[in-house]
Amino acid sequence: MAAYGLYSHIQSNRRRSIALLIGLFFLVYVMVFAGALVGEAMTRDAPLDWLIAAAMRDLAAALPFATIGAIVWMLIAYKFHQAMIDAITGGREVSRRDEPRLYNLLENLCISRGIPMPKLKVMDEGALNAFATGLNQKQYSITVTTGLLERLDDPEVEAVLGHELTHIRNGDVRMLVIAVIIAGVVSFFAEMFFRLLFNWGGGFRMGRGRGDGDRKGGAGAAILIAIVLIALAWLLSIVIRLALSRSREFLADAGSVELTKNPNAMISALRKIEGRGELPGATSAVMEMCVDNPREGFADLFATHPSVDRRVAALVEFAGGHDPGPLALPEPTGSEEQVGEQPSDEGGDKPFLPGRPPLEGGDGSGPWGSAAPRPRSNSADAAPGPWDPRRGN
Repeated sequence: MAAYGLYSHIQSNRRRSIALLIGLFFLVYVMVFAGALVGEAMTRDAPLDWLIAAAMRDLAAALPFATIGAIVWMLIAYKFHQAMIDAITGGREVSRRDEPRLYNLLENLCISRGIPMPKLKVMDEGALNAFATGLNQKQYSITVTTGLLERLDDPEVEAVLGHELTHIRNGDVRMLVIAVIIAGVVSFFAEMFFRLLFNWGGGFRMGRGRGDGDRKGGAGAAILIAIVLIALAWLLSIVIRLALSRSREFLADAGSVELTKNPNAMISALRKIEGRGELPGATSAVMEMCVDNPREGFADLFATHPSVDRRVAALVEFAGGHDPGPLALPEPTGSEEQVGEQPSDEGGDKPFLPGRPPLEGGDGSGPWGSAAPRPRSNSADAAPGPWDPRRGN
């Protein structure tokens, strides 16, 4: 089996991920307890300790149903999550015939390390980004935007593909999808609880039923505790989910360098993607899976990815790469005005495909590998340059 990064770090990361996912599942039970506490407080105004004990009994009775409900939720997401992601992003599966350049790069990486090749998808979006999804070998897929294909050269695209392959190999994709699913359960019940509380809360009468005069007075405190528990569970589900994504990006960058043996390609790819990865219409869960997520959180608490500066600094320090600093890219060449007939070397005309490197000859790349093609002139008609042998002394 091929080596990816440092196995000790990978194993430690997996253990932490499993622990965090168990914690996320535990949050579902916290939500059920909070709901039971509110239900008891709405029906009887007993002392707080009595209401808590009653809510614990309700939790024990509801535990099997809550567990089954969470498992059913996960099974539905397991079956349909890829279809939902494709519906959101517009990703379409491509073959070697559709995208020979991209397909060959991914296939070569997989063959070099004996990795089963995931499905390859492309989304028609000018943003520069890519992400991997799936829960098992049959489902794994890598989606790349057309903007990334147009503005990154072959080594940089290969580095991005290596980054996503490392996420798949290390189990990051599976863990993140599961975390998003469970966090979705918590968010769903939290939103439902608050809707019920604020829309229907006035219709409930506290204090009906059991309880003597000396046992009353705990309903308000119980509801307040329930609100705090649900808000805390919702907040922790978000923080844990984002931490799962953020902690893995350094390893995926390192795994890409190990696959491609080209730290500079990974660095320049990150610099080109930096600040240009926003996918319009994509949910936060999709953006968390991407190579870079430009959506920043408050005081970096809700940031799903380390900053590009930190990731590049790690590659420079540990992989010996060179940092060119932030890169300014030329305007994309995919506008309609630039689609037309351009002269060819054979003197005839052939369609000019903007934003893609020529299939033969030079790659049309700038100093950092911009893949935008340049029109080529006939060398027989071109004026001789300073080093041309036809130029007289």
